[in-house]
Amino acid sequence: MTTWQEFEQQAPDLAPRVRARFTAHKHHVLATLKRDGSPRVSGTEVDFRGGELFLGSMSGAVKAADLRRDGRCALHSNPGPGTDMPGGDAKLSLVAVELTDPAEIAAYEAGLPEPPPGPYHAFRLELTGAALTEVVGDHLEISSWRPGGGVRVVERR
Repeated sequence: MTTWQEFEQQAPDLAPRVRARFTAHKHHVLATLKRDGSPRVSGTEVDFRGGELFLGSMSGAVKAADLRRDGRCALHSNPGPGTDMPGGDAKLSLVAVELTDPAEIAAYEAGLPEPPPGPYHAFRLELTGAALTEVVGDHLEISSWRPGGGVRVVERR
C-alpha cells in the first residue's frame, strides 16, 4: 500500500490535482463495506498531514465499524455546486488502517485544530489507486494511477 507522499512522488502531475479536489470542499463521500459485503456510503472529512492522509470518526459510527472489520474503502471528492466541476472529479481507492499506537494517536491529535469532543477512531488511509476525470474541450479526460504503475490517461468522446 502507498502513502500520500509516495503517490506524490510517483505521480507528480496528478497528485496535486487530486489533492486540490479534496481540499476545495470540507465534506466528501466515503464508501465502505458492510458486514454482508454490500456497500455503505457516509459523509466524511479527510486531513492531509505529513505526507499522509487521515480520516477521523466518532466512536460507535457504522463507518468506523466497517473500516475496523475491513479497511477497503473508496473516497469520492465533493464536486461542489453547479455542473461544470472545475478541477474535475476525484476518486481514491484506499485501505484504512486504524491508529492504535499511543505515539501515533498523540501525533494525530497534535495536528488537530482542537481536540475531539469525545471518544473517536482515527485511520491512516493508504492508497491503492486514484482517478481524476476532467472535461477538456469536447471530451472527458480520465487520468488514473496505481502504485508502481504510473499514470494512464484515457480520452472519452
